[in-house]
Amino acid sequence: MDQIKTGAFISSLRRERGLTQQQLGDLVGATNKTISRWETGTYMPPIEALEALSKELGVTINELIAGERLSEPEFREKADENVREAWRDSAFTLKERQEYFRRRWRRRYLPAVIAGVLLYDALLALLLFSGLVRAAVVTAFAMLPAPFVAAAVNNAMMAYVERKTFDVKNETDK
Repeated sequence: MDQIKTGAFISSLRRERGLTQQQLGDLVGATNKTISRWETGTYMPPIEALEALSKELGVTINELIAGERLSEPEFREKADENVREAWRDSAFTLKERQEYFRRRWRRRYLPAVIAGVLLYDALLALLLFSGLVRAAVVTAFAMLPAPFVAAAVNNAMMAYVERKTFDVKNETDK
């Protein structure tokens, strides 16, 4: 679904009907700012608004989603395409997708993080038992980076989840 094309189509249909954004918003239960965002392609109208929009603008929901008026053969083809895209986009809810990528990140990267922490602790223990550093200093030094490591690990995981959830391409995610 091309949000820009759909938005431009909504805008042209609204103008054909001689409606302002405020008037169309009043008819479909949205603000004029929301209508503006739909028309500029900032985001798509929610599924609940498509029926009201199609009624007020005199087109079918499939034509709205396609961003153009459709002939009968085109209508069937676009209907199938719109159903496929809607199914693909709604196969997972946003929360399900985020949780899926959190689990995936943990399986992929957490063992390396744990190994790094264990190595750090082993080096501190070696220093402690070698008599080079007093126990109190080692203990304080060991606890110092814990919040920073936790924050860095969480930030790395959330950046990965966000990129994957919203299909942002990044070379490091291969």
